[in-house]
Amino acid sequence: MRVLLVNMPWSPIDLPSLALGILKRSVDERVPGASAEVLHANLMFTDWITERTEFTGDDYEYYALSSYFMGCGDWVFSSALYDDPAWREDEFVATMSGKLKSERMRMTRELHRIASDFVEMIARQIVASEPDVVGFTSTFQQNTAALAAARRVKQLAPHIVTVMGGANCDGEQGATVHRNFPFVDHVVRGEGEAAFPELLGALAEGGPLDSIPGLCHRDADGVHVANPMATRPLPPTAILPPDYSGYFERLASSVARNWVEPKLVVEGARGCWWGEKHHCTFCGLNGSFMEFRSKSPDTFYEEIMELARRHRVLDMYVVDNILDMRYLTTVLPRIIESGYDLRLHIEIKANMRRSQLRTLADAGLIYVQPGIESLNSRVLDLMDKGVSGCQNVRMLRDGAETGLSVAWNYLHGFPGESAEDYDPVIAQIPALEHLDPPVDLSARIAIERFSPYFERPELGFIGLLPEAHYRFTYDLPEEELYGMAYVFEAPARGIGEPTVSALNKALADWKKHHTDARLTHDDHGDRIVLVSRRRAFDWRVKELTDPFELALFRLLDQPHNVSALTRKAAAHVPEATRDEDGVRRLLDTWLALGIVFADAGQYVHIAPAAVNEDLLRLDFMRHIHTEDAPDGAAVPEPA
Repeated sequence: MRVLLVNMPWSPIDLPSLALGILKRSVDERVPGASAEVLHANLMFTDWITERTEFTGDDYEYYALSSYFMGCGDWVFSSALYDDPAWREDEFVATMSGKLKSERMRMTRELHRIASDFVEMIARQIVASEPDVVGFTSTFQQNTAALAAARRVKQLAPHIVTVMGGANCDGEQGATVHRNFPFVDHVVRGEGEAAFPELLGALAEGGPLDSIPGLCHRDADGVHVANPMATRPLPPTAILPPDYSGYFERLASSVARNWVEPKLVVEGARGCWWGEKHHCTFCGLNGSFMEFRSKSPDTFYEEIMELARRHRVLDMYVVDNILDMRYLTTVLPRIIESGYDLRLHIEIKANMRRSQLRTLADAGLIYVQPGIESLNSRVLDLMDKGVSGCQNVRMLRDGAETGLSVAWNYLHGFPGESAEDYDPVIAQIPALEHLDPPVDLSARIAIERFSPYFERPELGFIGLLPEAHYRFTYDLPEEELYGMAYVFEAPARGIGEPTVSALNKALADWKKHHTDARLTHDDHGDRIVLVSRRRAFDWRVKELTDPFELALFRLLDQPHNVSALTRKAAAHVPEATRDEDGVRRLLDTWLALGIVFADAGQYVHIAPAAVNEDLLRLDFMRHIHTEDAPDGAAVPEPA
């Protein structure tokens, strides 16, 4: 049996497909008489489109990721899905006018008009390779491209079995896809490395399909059947390492090689150990299975080393939704000792200690995403994040000190939040400009399938409707769109536009002035020297020499309230004890100087230790940031 696995646009071009890499190995090792190949159609698209338009790597990133919540990438290939180069163009323009710049609108419409030609080319290449089964993965904005290719393959060669799977096919979404698109023979819902080989075995032997968990298929009368989903996730021992054969070779021959630095994708764990007990209210990333399970440290370490040796690539993206804390004392020390100069991207929890962050940095995990979505404790409680605003700021400070690049987002729009939650944070943002700013301006939360906000209307969101882009992309009734959608429209909750604008103005200034901003401290034992260069503060150097102030500053390495600070500082320097009012007055002074951050009655100092990592922040880009932002600069321009 010949199996062709297809990775359509808009899958990222700097990463091989983890899903298809795992499936290829699953087929090759677990299905007797079967072999699998991966067709990197996303890379093929870059070569095809650059021959026809002025298309760049930034354009690809926009349709692959940046426009996800607007659905631009999926709409591009809807013309091929419905064989109409003008498919719902008027609806698209009416909805997206004001959201897209004129050049982006022009390019999106041009891509929409010619997408069918690319799908035709890919479909004919698929058919020419004579597979018995063709499988399409669909995650993020791959859905219409995958569906369009499956449709055309079925028209050209009805005997080829078409299968879809991936994040867009989880749970009800997969059943909806199968129910509405008859050219898709089967949909694999949930984890595919077990179900897909079972399906291939049944197809080869003519066996029954009803026992394959999560599989969507059709009975003898052609009626849609959705098998019950698996009740338990796969154990970590069943999760195979990926086989990325062909990806790096194909990238090397593509125009995309000039756009990106390729990375390996590695996986140590699935699910979320925090989410098992406290599911963040807005998060739908774990889909059907939240249960956390991770590979043994030996297995994960060997997979990392083997991939690095085989492909001679040291940049890796770890897809785990959260780091297995065991790896701090097992996998990471072995990576440090290996001599491999790895650079890894990973998601962590924001309350990790500085020593743990240093271990991450030493092991090469220098790009971290700690799940910081707010700097206010009350809003974080509404999210059920399990961290405070001061802990998140401490994470930004310690990340700077240990040489980590911290990627994070600022979210708003939570039921129950108010302007009073945001005003104190907005006022303190100028003091934070030396720390990593959020990736972008703040965004109103999206209601995602599988999230508590979607599953539990009592949390504040009722009457959910599929986002508008599903309507101008698919020709389906509302109830079927609801089944297919991952993102939903909901009434605006939380803060109003004046507070949003003020927050975004502060964040825009943070991003603009970050390159020039500095705040560090150097502890000499009998004195602490603070050095500042931030536009909102006119002081440059301050020394702390009073023993009580020294004790207080050192205690503020961790968040404390006034009472605890007073008690602990008195224990350190009983001869210089001050009462709570005196401590509060000192903290107010430090707050005005931008030395500490305050939230929910807690304080934490925001000055990273002066270490060599600070030298890595070069000043050669400073000329870009010399002009003040114009009025209204915080309002995001159309994309």
